[in-house]
Amino acid sequence: MPSPYRALFAAPGSKGFSAAGFLGRMPLSMMGIGVVTMVSQLTGRYGLAGALAATMALSAAVLGPRTSRLVDQYGQRRVLRPAALCALTAATGLLLAARQGLPDWVLFGCAAGVGAVPSLGAMVRARWAALYRGSPRLHTAYSFESVVDEVCFILGPIVSIGLSTRWFPEAGPLLAACFLAVGVCWLTAQRATEPAPHPRGQHDSGSALRTPALRVFVATFVATGAVFGSVDVITVAFADELGHKAAASVVLALYAAGSCVAGLVFGLLRPQGAPEHRWLLGVCAQAVSMIPLLLVGNLLFLAVALFVAGLFVAPTMITTMGLIEQHVPRARLTEGMTWVSTGLTVGVALGASVSGWVIDASGARAAYGVPAVSGAVAVVVGFLGYRRLSGPVRRRGGSHEHHSEREEHHVA
Repeated sequence: MPSPYRALFAAPGSKGFSAAGFLGRMPLSMMGIGVVTMVSQLTGRYGLAGALAATMALSAAVLGPRTSRLVDQYGQRRVLRPAALCALTAATGLLLAARQGLPDWVLFGCAAGVGAVPSLGAMVRARWAALYRGSPRLHTAYSFESVVDEVCFILGPIVSIGLSTRWFPEAGPLLAACFLAVGVCWLTAQRATEPAPHPRGQHDSGSALRTPALRVFVATFVATGAVFGSVDVITVAFADELGHKAAASVVLALYAAGSCVAGLVFGLLRPQGAPEHRWLLGVCAQAVSMIPLLLVGNLLFLAVALFVAGLFVAPTMITTMGLIEQHVPRARLTEGMTWVSTGLTVGVALGASVSGWVIDASGARAAYGVPAVSGAVAVVVGFLGYRRLSGPVRRRGGSHEHHSEREEHHVA
């Protein structure tokens, strides 16, 4: 591992919470695609499968920021364990209902409960921010965590789809639930690196979403999430149409591998200039990378196109997290990071649902228009909201507000 990454782990406890976060984030890439694979195998209904994945994502979008707000107020240990228990109970019900062929409303009810799963990525990034706030190492830490995210997305679909297609349909989501349980218990057992809570009496009770820049990030990443969600569902269906459904996991892994490679390289750099420019450029590059998917004709072409598209994902996410740390008050940092994940989650829900219906109506090839349109929407929203990112940044501490503004670069 390059020396900038080795230096991250000089802090006591950093290896432990990063490893726990890795396990706890595996369900992020395993549960949704696992449910799509499971339901499509048991019922043959991709529309239902996509809608269930969308329900889980929308539920997480509603519950996630509230859970993270409680974490900011009361600490990770007191909040994460009950939240994870609720999600695990609902996941168990979903698997049993699917196996027994219960009515669709039971499946949707259980899928909604799965949304209580906490955002482990935000929890780990908050620990890094507590360790390295104000240091160049924080950029490297965010880069490392983006790489961890992508490793999860490389391994998760392979494991989840592979187990569900080769063992039994529920195997992928079942293992995802086990990862969640172990990850949450391990992370919350590490008290020394847990960020200090900020009780409600120490700061106003408003949401982090009141920050103008955060609203821009959330709106843009709804469209970006639609790209991710639709690509996942469409790729499974496209591989199925070609008679190689299990190969979808490898193709999706290459999408994540491209992002992983870019994230590793980006973490070694010390980017100059306004981060807002890099963020907008990344959003545009992701949108352009979706255009070749409209021409896809076989799995090899698709794999290459998705690998190239993945090269633009991690740098954009790393820059986003750095901007959030600058714009969002410290006492609401976990909530702020979770709101971005929420935007992605809502987008994943929309993308998965819309692409599922398009697949049922017109086939997988036609459905690749969904991520192309979603990428274009992200660009439009990014340009419309850019001025809110390049305005003054108000830095605020945990228990008191400290007003020290720095003027950012503006677009002429």
